[in-house]
Amino acid sequence: MPKDDLPTYAIVELLIRLSEFNSHIGNYKDHSTYQDGVVVITSGGHINMPRSMVIQQFNNPENITKGELLSIADTFKKVS
Repeated sequence: MPKDDLPTYAIVELLIRLSEFNSHIGNYKDHSTYQDGVVVITSGGHINMPRSMVIQQFNNPENITKGELLSIADTFKKVS
């Protein structure tokens, strides 16, 4: 699936929001999309997020809960 079917800036916005919970996440470098998910490569490692969350960030970011953000932040894997 091509990665340009999702707005990259919505992914970057999510990373900014997620960095409030984990400062090691770092800056956006690249991403790959899969069926229902997105793997985002950052300057600090990689993080998984649901496609639906990226779309929600694009359409209605105010509806994303702190719990949802914490759940995504927990998927971050730091580069060794």
